[in-house]
Amino acid sequence: MSCMARSPIVQAQIRGPLARSDLPGLYARVCALLAEAAGGVLLCDISEVAIDAVAVEALARLQLGARRHRARVRINNPPDELHELLELFGLAGVIAA
Repeated sequence: MSCMARSPIVQAQIRGPLARSDLPGLYARVCALLAEAAGGVLLCDISEVAIDAVAVEALARLQLGARRHRARVRINNPPDELHELLELFGLAGVIAA
């Protein structure tokens, strides 16, 4: 009988308003969480964030950090506007929303 290892789930609530100047700190905090978890899934709650170019940039940076820590990003209940912006920026296949 075999046991399948479960990937750790790291939860991150991202609060707004979100400015570009907030992104390096957000990236550092999330990367620290992912380093502790040693991979898995970064589950993001973005319900308090305005869906705009800064939000897309934040998610792209988080995806980069997740890949560097052998993890992946998933978005909780993404609004339709996010799907549209991800497609516009060419990130629809990169960030699972």
